[in-house]
Amino acid sequence: MAETGGWYQGQRWQAAPKHVLSAAVIVLNDTGELLLVKSPSRGWEMPGGQVEQGEALTTAAVREVEEESGIVCEITRFCGIFQTVSRSICNVLFLGRAVGGAPRTSAESLEVGWFAVADALRMVTHENFRQRIERVLAADPQAFLQEYDLLN
Repeated sequence: MAETGGWYQGQRWQAAPKHVLSAAVIVLNDTGELLLVKSPSRGWEMPGGQVEQGEALTTAAVREVEEESGIVCEITRFCGIFQTVSRSICNVLFLGRAVGGAPRTSAESLEVGWFAVADALRMVTHENFRQRIERVLAADPQAFLQEYDLLN
């Protein structure tokens, strides 16, 4: 059976490798506090989530922040990518600033709050989540790619 519509349709597209793409924002307020949400399964973390089909990365990042925390943010800088090689997950990280909204919980967040950066880093128990925050807030504004494998 001949394919029609080129690469983006038909069997070739269906057979293409699939990866999970997510976006997260390290959001700061006007006093330099960091926004964290408490996930039911992962504890304290930065807000973020999966990019939907046909959605821009920055749009997904801003949407996820508002959905999980009630905070409206704007992206101020692309920071980098953390890739979980063994699970085919790429998490795109941005730095952002709060521009509106008010903290509120959701089905994805048991608690939401603003915390001093040092306190926030102590609260985040997943090592690679803490590393993501540290890399985004580092003085060096150069974009990064951090690849890691959970199987090793």
